[in-house]
Amino acid sequence: DYTCVRFGVSTVSFSVLLFFNLIINWTIVREKRLRSHARFVLVFHLLVSALVHLGMSSVFYYQNYLDARPGRSACLAMITVLISSASNILLTLTAMALDRFVAVCHPMRYTSVCTAAYWPWLLGVLTWLVALVIPLSLLGRGQLGGGAKGEDHDGCARDQLKKGDLEKVLFIGICTLLILYSYVRILVEGRRLGVLNRRNRAGCRTIALHGTQLAVYILPNFVSYMLTVMTKRNIIKPETKELSAVVIFAFFSMAQCVAPVVYGLRKEELMEQLNRRFPCCSRHLKAALGWTVRANWPHSQPRGR
Repeated sequence: DYTCVRFGVSTVSFSVLLFFNLIINWTIVREKRLRSHARFVLVFHLLVSALVHLGMSSVFYYQNYLDARPGRSACLAMITVLISSASNILLTLTAMALDRFVAVCHPMRYTSVCTAAYWPWLLGVLTWLVALVIPLSLLGRGQLGGGAKGEDHDGCARDQLKKGDLEKVLFIGICTLLILYSYVRILVEGRRLGVLNRRNRAGCRTIALHGTQLAVYILPNFVSYMLTVMTKRNIIKPETKELSAVVIFAFFSMAQCVAPVVYGLRKEELMEQLNRRFPCCSRHLKAALGWTVRANWPHSQPRGR
């Protein structure tokens, strides 16, 4: 199962995302204008969810690499965190799309609702509670944890993460439909409002990046399913399937690490505050992220206090 490779990739992705969590989320929390706006609070939730998922993946694959046999409670805790954090990432992406849909298509209603600055934070708590539904339902049916309570078992491995396929497919399908509906309505409304201009093109780029984020979190599930089907039909050998699976895992783990960072750094207000609080980092980020940030980067120099 190439557990050593999986552990290494998860650890590197977690370390990179930890750095961006520190500078981006610290900026959001410290700036009142950002922490009271839904767009930036949702970026905060997305980064935290991705960090929790990658961090727990590192721990999970490390105990697999050591061939450890954690107790049933510890195994259930790791699997629950992995499934719920992955679910919360998709829920947060859905909330982002719905937030932009309401802001564009129903601006008056959105403005009246957004007067309560605490509601985006409550939305983050709600998404975590909803994300617990799948692991708790699997736990209630006794499909997680390996063996019976109190027994020494071999069950805390990757097979545990493959339980609940039907629930996961339904969940991914519902979230994907909501996001696609939001995108279509936003594009239709943008076309109705007038001709294509620079701000519309910027909005299309933002939608494209948001769609890319959605793809890097959803595609691994479908690719893994296709590899399993091809193996069962003897189209590919099991060794080829495992090698392909670990390559896909490495690629999408790094993509999942970078995607929310790029999406967050495209926001002008956040970039302006980062430029003031972390001027050295901001210059390097501008060079590294290139075209995705260049169109939105504020060119003004930091103002003196």
